[in-house]
Amino acid sequence: MRTKWCAASVAMIATILLASAAHAQKKYGPGASDQEIKLGQTMSYSGPLSVFGTIGRAEAAYFEKVNAEGGIDGRKINLISLDDGYAPPRTVEQTRKLIEQEEVLALFSSLGTPTNAAIQKYVNVKKVPHLFLSTGASRWGDPHQFPWTMGWGPNYLQEGRIYGRYILENHPDARIAVLYQNDDFGKDFLKGFQDGLGERSVQMIVGEATYEPTDPTVDSQITTLKASGADTFFDIASPKAAAQAIRKVYDIGWRPRHLLQSVAASIASTLKPAGLDHAVGVISSTYYKDPTDPQWANDPAVLAYRAWMKGYYPAGNPDDVYNVWGYSQAQTIEHVLRQCGDELTRENVMRQAANLKELQLPMLLPGIKLNTSPTDYYPIKQVQLMKFDGKQWVRFGGVLGR
Repeated sequence: MRTKWCAASVAMIATILLASAAHAQKKYGPGASDQEIKLGQTMSYSGPLSVFGTIGRAEAAYFEKVNAEGGIDGRKINLISLDDGYAPPRTVEQTRKLIEQEEVLALFSSLGTPTNAAIQKYVNVKKVPHLFLSTGASRWGDPHQFPWTMGWGPNYLQEGRIYGRYILENHPDARIAVLYQNDDFGKDFLKGFQDGLGERSVQMIVGEATYEPTDPTVDSQITTLKASGADTFFDIASPKAAAQAIRKVYDIGWRPRHLLQSVAASIASTLKPAGLDHAVGVISSTYYKDPTDPQWANDPAVLAYRAWMKGYYPAGNPDDVYNVWGYSQAQTIEHVLRQCGDELTRENVMRQAANLKELQLPMLLPGIKLNTSPTDYYPIKQVQLMKFDGKQWVRFGGVLGR
């Protein structure tokens, strides 16, 4: 009888130990191991939008900090960041290299609307997480058709609607001219703006002009838009073209009410090149703390950000909001990877990315938090309007969005 009891006890203990071992077993997909987590991205380090290259450099610098502090549960993050020059064919080539040769666990923060659009179907067929993209196009929030692709910042349709509603509510008789980049980035913003104006958009928009990212200037477009008789100007341009537009508007004596979408709302990269005095009164929107705003001078999050810049990215400009973007996007993927625990598979990375709950990043404005679900792929959904006073952006009104 005792022998039977001992045998049963041994069997039970063995079963418990096996179950415990199975429970603790680590699961890895491509690009993950006990030592490393390999991420990939394409970034515009050259070409017409090279100003955004600092986003990738900031992200690499943030991961240096994470690695110096022990990594993700002892695993070092290895970000492979390749230049695509904002050219979609090159994006395809570099992304194939990241997935098929480097075998990254996930793609993270790749830059640009047309560039990411060129790879979206491919990465979804390959079932590779395509996360927290450096573009706000509305197409990054379609989990039914593209379950492996997720944006990060407020989407362009939503932001465009907010500007449209602002004009409709405060200046219902406005005559509006629009400059927009001739791709999905520009068209998304324009569509949202028209939606915000509603049925009045056809009457209120009296002039439209497009430009290509490779165009040397937008001077002729601005001259044409002034001739439309508009008293309001919606500037849907990347930083270089937006700076040219602000300067040209001022130089030809046109003084419209000026709206500038948030992608180009950098004092360092857009307003200073345009001339700060030329940008007085420009209205835009934000969802992050501007490190140049005296309001945040002693804010612990901004002080920590500046200390990180000094220690890990001294060549970068801490006043450039694109570095705030990179810093915050990197914190988002860090949170997801920590949430994955020891199950670092592509499936679980995507599952955790779609399970962000009230995530408050240090450099986001108070009250703005990241939330996602399997049916909601827009992590940040709120912005606040702001106006440039010649020295800094001054926020006004409440937080808008959902």
